[in-house]
Amino acid sequence: MILKCFHSRDYRILKLAFCTYVRPLLEFSSQVWSPHYKYLIDKIESVQRFFTRKLSGLSKLPYLSRLRILDLETLERRRLINDLVLYYKIQNGQCDMILNVAPGFSVTRGNNFKLAKQTCSIDVRKYFYCNRIVDAWNSLPNAVFAASSAKNFKMNLCKVNFDKFLTIVE
Repeated sequence: MILKCFHSRDYRILKLAFCTYVRPLLEFSSQVWSPHYKYLIDKIESVQRFFTRKLSGLSKLPYLSRLRILDLETLERRRLINDLVLYYKIQNGQCDMILNVAPGFSVTRGNNFKLAKQTCSIDVRKYFYCNRIVDAWNSLPNAVFAASSAKNFKMNLCKVNFDKFLTIVE
């Protein structure tokens, strides 16, 4: 619809429209529904793939090259960052939510704010928010936690390499 409604073919304007109208729908409440199966991740990502492929001059480029040109991230990476930012807000009392996440025990590697991962026998619990974030959270360097606000924390997260936690590697 964006490509039909806007007369301009300037990719900056179309990107802004996509980020304003479409991406919020794809990311709404992602902490609750974030998929873990590759085919579902690809299905959500296909919306952004399709849009970036239709922009003039970008159709023949690979998906990750189009994202670099447009200065966008994969939707999967954005969901992971949003998960971590939400936990940061919960931990710092900026969000009223009670989660059953146990503090970790070892502080020899990673950060000083480790979380313990619960053992689960079913996928529903295994990929639930509280367990899904633990590995990525524990891998964060201490410098990321030096942020004074959630906004600064998110900016610090953008510099971290999360490739080992993503199926679509940049």
